Amino acid sequence: MPKIISFDMDGTLIDPEFTDWVWGHGVPTLYAEKVGLPLEEAKALVVKEYLKVGEGAVEWYDIKYWLKFFQLEASWKVLLERYTDKINIYPDVNYLLDRLCDKFALVLTSNAGREFIDVEMEATGLKKYFSRIFSATSDFKKVKKTADFYQRICQILRVNPQEIVHVGDHHEFDYLVPSSLGIHAFFLDRSGEQKGDFTLSDLNDFEKRLPIIAE
Repeated sequence: MPKIISFDMDGTLIDPEFTDWVWGHGVPTLYAEKVGLPLEEAKALVVKEYLKVGEGAVEWYDIKYWLKFFQLEASWKVLLERYTDKINIYPDVNYLLDRLCDKFALVLTSNAGREFIDVEMEATGLKKYFSRIFSATSDFKKVKKTADFYQRICQILRVNPQEIVHVGDHHEFDYLVPSSLGIHAFFLDRSGEQKGDFTLSDLNDFEKRLPIIAE
C-alpha cells in the first residue's frame, strides 16, 4: 500500500468558481475602475493581455504579475479575499480526507499559485489535512505539473514514485504524467463521461479503489 496520497486542488477538492471570479471579474473590475471603462470593455482588454502571455508562461498564473502589469494598486490578498464567498468544497471531500488522514500522509500538489492556495486553504479549513503543500508555479516555476515536478516531489518527500497515489482532474497532468513515472494516479472526471479502473466520477469511491494498487 502507498505511504502518501497526493491531491490536486481546483476541480478536485475545490470548485474552480473562485479562481474564475478572480481572473474573469476581479482583475477586470479593478482595471475598469482605474481607466474609466465599462466592465465588459475592460474585461475584453484584460483577457486580450492574458492571451498574449498564454498559459505556457509562468506569468499567466501569477496574480502579482498582473496587478503590476495593469498598474493596479490593490493588494493581491485584498483582491482574493473579496471573492472568498465563491470558494466551495465539493461535498465528497471532507469525509474522505477525515477517513484517510489517519492512515496516510496527505499532500497537496497544485498548479495554482501559492497566493490562491493559501487563501483557499484558509477559507475552507482544509490545510489541517496536509503535511506538505506544493505549488508547481510558485515553488518550482513550472507552468504545469510535469514529470520533473513529480520527480522533485518524490525527492523532497524521500519516497519512490510507487509509494505515492495521486488524484486530480486533469487527464494529462494529473493522470498520464504521474502514471508514466510509476505513481499510482487516478483521473477524477466529475462529469462522469470517462470510465475505467483508474477513473473516478467523484471521490466517494476513491477509498474503495485503493486495493487495486496492491493487486
